[in-house]
Amino acid sequence: MIFHADRGSQYTSEQFVQFCRDNGVRNSVGRTGICYDNAASESFWATLKKEFIHLHPFDTVSRLRHGVFTYIEAYYNRLRIHSTLRYLTPVEYESQYTEQQNNAA
Repeated sequence: MIFHADRGSQYTSEQFVQFCRDNGVRNSVGRTGICYDNAASESFWATLKKEFIHLHPFDTVSRLRHGVFTYIEAYYNRLRIHSTLRYLTPVEYESQYTEQQNNAA
């Protein structure tokens, strides 16, 4: 797994870097002053905030974690259309890709 973020102090801190090492996560940060390095990551976080976080109050951290997990796994990664996938859902895009690979074989 790769965790990509900007060069914010929370992502470059010793504690976070050690957490990544301890959990088998590759810590990745973009180049200084190059906004394009983080475009996909920034777009995802903005979407998560606009479409989910700001619309739902959470009274416990546990409910927040569950809600974010459900949003990402059940909706964002499966049902939400993505402009980078030609306005298909990830499931539709993967299905088309698999079909093209099978037809080419």
